[in-house]
Amino acid sequence: MDRLSRAQTQQLNRAKVLTSARAEFAERGYRDAKVDGIAERAGLTRGAVYSNFPGKRALYFAVLADLAERAPEPDQPGRAADLAAGREAGTALGAFARAWVARLPLTTDDHDGARLGTDLLAEVMADERTRLPFAQLTKLQAIVLGLALERLRPPQAPPARLVHVAEAVLTTLYGAAQLAAAAPGFVEPFNVVTACERLAGLDPHDTWPPPHLPWIPRARPADEPWSPPSAADVLRAEPVRPDEDGVLAVLGLHRLEAVEEAVRAAPQGARVTAVLVTGDPGELAPLARLVLAELRHGLRQAFAPQDWPALRVVFDESGELAAAAGLRAVSDGTEAAVAVSGARVVARADGRGACHAAASVLHDHPVASREFTAKSD
Repeated sequence: MDRLSRAQTQQLNRAKVLTSARAEFAERGYRDAKVDGIAERAGLTRGAVYSNFPGKRALYFAVLADLAERAPEPDQPGRAADLAAGREAGTALGAFARAWVARLPLTTDDHDGARLGTDLLAEVMADERTRLPFAQLTKLQAIVLGLALERLRPPQAPPARLVHVAEAVLTTLYGAAQLAAAAPGFVEPFNVVTACERLAGLDPHDTWPPPHLPWIPRARPADEPWSPPSAADVLRAEPVRPDEDGVLAVLGLHRLEAVEEAVRAAPQGARVTAVLVTGDPGELAPLARLVLAELRHGLRQAFAPQDWPALRVVFDESGELAAAAGLRAVSDGTEAAVAVSGARVVARADGRGACHAAASVLHDHPVASREFTAKSD
């Protein structure tokens, strides 16, 4: 029998640790789970566990992210056609909420998968290092959901920003999640779904004024070939072409809300790709994967493919895309962007306001007019 390579052995051990950690967390709960217990279940040493994960919390986030990413989609023939026929904000928010509450521990005897997540918000709140990234990841959820709702506006309706409506929906759903964990059986799923449906009629006087801050940088003109490595859109779970015309924004997990500046400032039809980077990939990368996998699940249940926003989101744990964009080092505070036209970088910007600066440049350059449309599954 051929011996496993070092990389194969590490991959096998990582899978063993994840499987064992899931069993340990499900049986004992996060607080009472022990790294030694996980190691014993996996048949590995404590050191082998730490060689794959920096700590128990990172392992907990990784287990939840793995479950969220592997969650099966309901087998619903004709689902895409049904969604296309029901293009209305209240209907979409109801479907989004139903997908969300279906994963909550709503009774004391719910399945292990639901119970596993009951300590998530408590662990996020326990440390400033996780609170700010989680806040920005939730903000990104609201931006994506709001952009999707905006695409459901009737043709004759005036333009309106619906990110605040999305924020209200997510506030309701995260509140329901926290209460379901604290008081199993109290949350009534039907009432939560109905409340979210009715939030479609909320008028939060939401507008998008262009940023006028003194520290917004000017984009630097450039004329360089652009051939970045391949990537995958985590929202759609499919490959993307980051070499297409548009804006590529490299954002640390403290600056994710800046992606809306790129979306609002870019000309219609220009693709916006948010490249997520972090200075703490061991703990924060799985947290980001978890939040966006949950968003993807909800979007798939609520919106037809043509109603998904043109925004694409890519994880760049290897740093290859950031390096292609000219960044030698990244952190959670990173904000940098490049404008691409005709397979060439035509402008660069760095620092707070870089997304707006780079996207604005594209108004003076030809860009692809066809909007990026998600393919149906």
